[in-house]
Parts: sequence; C-alpha cells; structure tokens
Amino acid sequence: MNRFFIAAALCIPAACAAGDPAAGRQAFAKCASCHQLGSPRSGFGPHLHGIVGRPAAAATDFRYSEAMRGSGIVWTEDALRAFLKAPGKVVPGNAMRFTGIGSDREIDDLLAYLRTTR
Repeated sequence: MNRFFIAAALCIPAACAAGDPAAGRQAFAKCASCHQLGSPRSGFGPHLHGIVGRPAAAATDFRYSEAMRGSGIVWTEDALRAFLKAPGKVVPGNAMRFTGIGSDREIDDLLAYLRTTR
C-alpha cells in the first residue's frame, strides 16, 4: 500500500488541522523581517515570544498604535487566526503593514510553529 494512503488513513482530522511546525517555521520568514521569536525584545514590530494567550499591546518595549492598544484582544489561537487572515478587519487602524495570509493551511502551520516557542 502506498505510504501516502497509509498516512492519510491514519490522519485524525483534529490533528491534521493542527498544522506542521516545520512548515510554520518557514512561513515565519515573512514575519521575521519585523518580529522576533525566542527573545522578549521587540524590533520593528513587537516580539512574538509567548504570543499565544498574551493580551494585545502587551510588549512593554514596543510603541503600539492606538487601535491595537484599545482592541481588548487576547491572542488566543482563534484571535491570531483571524488577525493573520485579515489584520485590518480584526483591528481597524492598526499600524502593521501586512495585508494578511490567504491560506488557511499556512496559518495552521504558522500557529503550530508559534505553539512550539512558548
């Protein structure tokens, strides 16, 4: 039997939707020009170390937009998923110069990678 079919047969839907951390690491290259992981220091954008579960605008060494400071968002995976898909719709007036990620799979992979960096 083909290995692909075996892997597909064994794939539990919830686990498959969880994303691939290795692919997420590659996807993070788009983010890395502005954001850092592994160090709680901000650069051009706020650091993303421990982002899952953190309130928006919480990095003390970054100057956030008024829109982000007033958003009241806590970065759950659902909130991050929505923001990565359409930042301007989730937080209108935010200062991030990024239009979003159109691929749900890429977002799943990116979130899987972010989970490994807690």
